[in-house]
Amino acid sequence: MAITACAVIIIRNLYAVVMLGSIFSLLAAAVFVVLDAVDVAFTEAAVGAGASTVLALGTLALTTGREKTPTRAPWLPIVVVVITGMAFVYGTLDLAPYGDRNAPAQTHLAPTYLKEGPIKTGMPNVVTSILAGYRGYDTLGETTVIFTAGVGVLLLLGNWRRRRREDDDDA
Repeated sequence: MAITACAVIIIRNLYAVVMLGSIFSLLAAAVFVVLDAVDVAFTEAAVGAGASTVLALGTLALTTGREKTPTRAPWLPIVVVVITGMAFVYGTLDLAPYGDRNAPAQTHLAPTYLKEGPIKTGMPNVVTSILAGYRGYDTLGETTVIFTAGVGVLLLLGNWRRRRREDDDDA
């Protein structure tokens, strides 16, 4: 994954960058499968490698396939990324150690979900009961955001402006 990420940074051909991004998403999905998070892996594969790749290729079909050479030095974006990364690392210093039985997530919600989830939702699989029963509105919200983003991209890339101009010229 690190090699793929470095290649994305170095390569200037945007079609190759989109394909490498798709490969990165598939590798991330494989990592999630190894970590037994199959639901997250499926979402990563569908959205990261599937929908994002299609939207990016559609965008490149309507634009150019080469990255333009920057006119200024990219110091500001690098500084912003480094500061943001440092803030994220600082935020993780307060987390419970990985696998800690006394972590709040293990002592507060997990026992309730394990005991009451299948009974309240009627689904024998705990993961399914959490995703469908407890996180249904959250999933609906995420789906709405993805749909809205897709519609926004189609409106931005569509030729509706061109049609309006042609109609104005005909009148």
